[in-house]
Amino acid sequence: MTKRNRLTTYILAGLILGIVAGYIANTTLANPAALSDNLGLVTTLFLRLIKMIIAPLVFSTLVVGIAKMGDASEVGRIGAKALGWFIIASIISLTLGLILVNIFQPGIGLTQHLPAVTESSGISSSSLTLKEFVTHLVPTSIFDGLAKNEILQIVIFSIFFGTAAAALGEKARPVTEFLDGVAHIMLKLTGYVMNLAPIAVFAAVTAIIAKSGLSVLASYGTFMGEFYLGIVLLWIVLTGLGFLFIGPRVIRLLKEVREPTLLAFSTASSEAAFPKTLEGLERFGVRNRIAAFVLPIGYSFNLDGSMMYCTFASIFIAQAYGIELSIGTQVTMMLVLMLTSKGMAGVPRASLVVIAATLNQFHIPEAGLLLLLGIDHFLDMARSATNVVGNAIATAVVAKWEGELAAPGEDTISEVKAA
Repeated sequence: MTKRNRLTTYILAGLILGIVAGYIANTTLANPAALSDNLGLVTTLFLRLIKMIIAPLVFSTLVVGIAKMGDASEVGRIGAKALGWFIIASIISLTLGLILVNIFQPGIGLTQHLPAVTESSGISSSSLTLKEFVTHLVPTSIFDGLAKNEILQIVIFSIFFGTAAAALGEKARPVTEFLDGVAHIMLKLTGYVMNLAPIAVFAAVTAIIAKSGLSVLASYGTFMGEFYLGIVLLWIVLTGLGFLFIGPRVIRLLKEVREPTLLAFSTASSEAAFPKTLEGLERFGVRNRIAAFVLPIGYSFNLDGSMMYCTFASIFIAQAYGIELSIGTQVTMMLVLMLTSKGMAGVPRASLVVIAATLNQFHIPEAGLLLLLGIDHFLDMARSATNVVGNAIATAVVAKWEGELAAPGEDTISEVKAA
C-alpha cells in the first residue's frame, strides 16, 4: 500500500471511529458538550496549520505559473476559458438545486419545527453587497490579504505580480526561482501537516456527534437524504462534462483527488484540501503553470457544491414558511445567488451568509436559517467535497483545452512533489 493510500485509509478510519466515539460520548457522558469543545481545539489547530500554508502556497505557485506563461495575452486567454467553465458549472449547480428542491419539496410540513419569523439566526449578511464585493477584490495591502488568507485578493495581486515578472524576463528570474523554492517548501510542509489529518478528522466527527447526537440526523433525515442525492447527481453531471473533454481519464482524475476529497468531506473545509488537490492534479498530468493558476481562482469562483446548496436551502426555507415563489422569482433568485456566491470562500460560514443575504432580498424570514444550523456541519461536508471535485475537473478541462495535459504515463513539467 502506497503512502497516499495509507493516509486515505487512516482518514476514513478516523471518520468511522469518530462517529462511534461521538455516539458513545453523547449517550454516556453527563456533559458531552465539554468533550465536544475540547476536541474542537484539535480540529481548529489542524485547520489553522493548513491555512498557514495556503497563502504562501497560492502566491508562490500562481506567480511562478504566470511567469512561465510569458505574456499577458496567454494569462487572459486561460483566465477567460477558466471563467467560462466556472459560469457554466455555476449555472448547472444552481439549476440542479432549484429543480430538485421543487421536486422533493422538503420544506412542506415542517410547521412544528418552524422558528418565529422575528427570531434572529445570528448570521450577518451585510458584507455581501455588490459594492462590498467589488471593493474587496483589490487589497489595500497584500500583506493584509496574506495575513487574513483572503484567497481572492491574493489571486488578484498574484496575477498582476506574475504578469509583471513575465514582462521583465531575465531580470525577474531570481524572484521567480525564489518563489519556486517557496512552493517546494510549502508542499513539503503540507506533507508534514497531513500526517495529522486522521487525528483531526476523528476529533471533528467525534465533537459534532457528541454535541448533537445521531438524533439530529434522524430529525432532518429526509432533507439531508434529498440533498445528498442531489450532490450525487451533481457529481454525475460534473463527471459527465469532464468525460466530454478528457474522456475516460476523468475516472483516474477522481482517483487522484480522492484523498483531498475525503479530507474536505471529513473536516467540512475545502481549504484544507487545497494543497493535496494541487498535488493530485499534477500527478494526473496537469502542468503546474495551469494548475497553479486555475485552481486558486476556482476556490473563489467555482464552489459547485456550495452553490447548489444555496438554491436548495433558500427555496426550502420559503416552502417551510408557506411562501409561494413563481418560476420567474426563483430564476431571479438563482441569478442573484450566481453573483453573491462569488468570492464566498473567504467568508466564515459562507453558504449561510450568502443565503441570509438572499432571503432578505426576497422577503423570506431569515429565521428559517435556524432550521439548518443544527445539521449545517453535515451538509457542509458534502458541499466541501463537491467543491474539490468540481475544481479538479475544471482545472483538468482547462489544461486539456490549452494542450497542457500530459498524456498517460508522461511526466509533467512540474518538479513540485510532496513528501
